[in-house]
Amino acid sequence: MTSPVTREPAVTVRVFTQRFSSTPRGARLARRLALHQLDRWRLPYGSETSDVVGLLVAELAANAVTHGRVPGRDFELTLSYAPGLRLRIDVSDTRGERRPAPVAPGPLDEGGRGLLLVEALATRWAVLDRVPVGKTVRAELDLAARRAARDAP
Repeated sequence: MTSPVTREPAVTVRVFTQRFSSTPRGARLARRLALHQLDRWRLPYGSETSDVVGLLVAELAANAVTHGRVPGRDFELTLSYAPGLRLRIDVSDTRGERRPAPVAPGPLDEGGRGLLLVEALATRWAVLDRVPVGKTVRAELDLAARRAARDAP
């Protein structure tokens, strides 16, 4: 006996990929272009999703520039958007070593809160190996779940 096949509606995944110089200026440009691309995908500036993605891109790009920088090598930003379902942010750099899991910094520490912010804002996140060299930090937003939580009474 065979079970009936259920078909899910086709979804067009939109993708934006760009390389940036591993400098503070490159990190700022990554955030700015990510927000511009979201606006083109009808996720307007100032919306909750746009603001969250802006913070995530800013943090991941700053980390790539600060901790993943290899002289003469760029970092790469990729946004994948499945409308109404998910938005994925990948920031890749060429330094292969992974940093330890985020730990709560001391109250007077000036840094160390970035990945805690990513953990709090993203639905899920991970550090992946990048072929042939480096790593990719991926953060995902589950847009359907966020919308359901926002619309719940």
